Amino acid sequence: MSVSKSPFGKLSDGTQVDLYTLKNAHSVTVKIMTYGGIITSLEAPDRQGQPGEIQLGFDSLDGYLKGHPYFGALCGRVANRIAGGRFAIDGKSYQLATNNGPNHLHGGEKGFDKVVWKGRPIEKDDRVGVELTHLSPDGDQGYPGNLAITVVYTLDNKNDLTIDYTARTDKATPINLTNHTYWNLADAGKGDVLGHRLKLNANRYLPVDKTMIPTGELKKVQGTPMDFTQEAPLGSRIDQLGGDPGGYDHCYVLDKKPGEGLSLAARLADPKSGRMLEVFTTEPAIQLYTGNFLDGTLTSRGATFGKRHAVCLETQHYPDAINRPEFPTTLLRPGQTYRQTTTYRFSKE
Repeated sequence: MSVSKSPFGKLSDGTQVDLYTLKNAHSVTVKIMTYGGIITSLEAPDRQGQPGEIQLGFDSLDGYLKGHPYFGALCGRVANRIAGGRFAIDGKSYQLATNNGPNHLHGGEKGFDKVVWKGRPIEKDDRVGVELTHLSPDGDQGYPGNLAITVVYTLDNKNDLTIDYTARTDKATPINLTNHTYWNLADAGKGDVLGHRLKLNANRYLPVDKTMIPTGELKKVQGTPMDFTQEAPLGSRIDQLGGDPGGYDHCYVLDKKPGEGLSLAARLADPKSGRMLEVFTTEPAIQLYTGNFLDGTLTSRGATFGKRHAVCLETQHYPDAINRPEFPTTLLRPGQTYRQTTTYRFSKE
């Protein structure tokens, strides 16, 4: 196994962006840059042992700076949506940016996906990785409290890519971190993922209103196009969802008890390449998104990123949880430590 660091470009103000490359003994290679904590590339072998790119991204910093739909990014302080960008803590109201229609999305106009993190390589006997740290100051994007975050990516020879998140604050603040990688296990960007087979360990999901805010109901998936309790192709019922642009963009409630540790949330497999991805998490939910807004205007590595050319499996807490006391809390108070772990395991069928 190895970890290496190289320059990946500079921002307009001259800030250096570095790229960390993690490699294991089984042809899995992960590249992570300090801008946005973004996974820029992830190669894994197919059933013939040939490595290939399995996530959407760019080969240059400029591709990300021009704008992108959170490819591979760390999202926060609060991933997903907050209704109206408003919430209250202990009687005090806060107003955030509304950057997704009437709502706040993925941390605001300059969320964690657009800051340069401090990086440090990790080399241990059983894994290699990179530790990323960032201090989000009090008032950042409207959030209260100085929030100190550490995110550690590690790769081992079991073909596990693990992301460990921790954070502490000096004022009560909501927090809900996730990684927003767009997966295509066939060959990223060279076709849709409708033939990928998905299984989710989730019997319920969160219905949403027309602005994608949960209604508060936890609805059973059985008998609906939302049901992936048994493995099924992503495209088998996707057209039954209707709407524009259509497709999955829903938060699933995982079948686990409060406080339960790392457990299997999702299994994704591509019949053509033989690649399989399993997602394990300590989080209570997972957002399924089928790249509905990809429209072919973004290109990279000789590929065009079109509608449904990737699928996101974002481990997280429920959307708008800060405004829903009945949901698992996203509130972090001084003296507490936020912890979350998600592992992506790559294998072959």
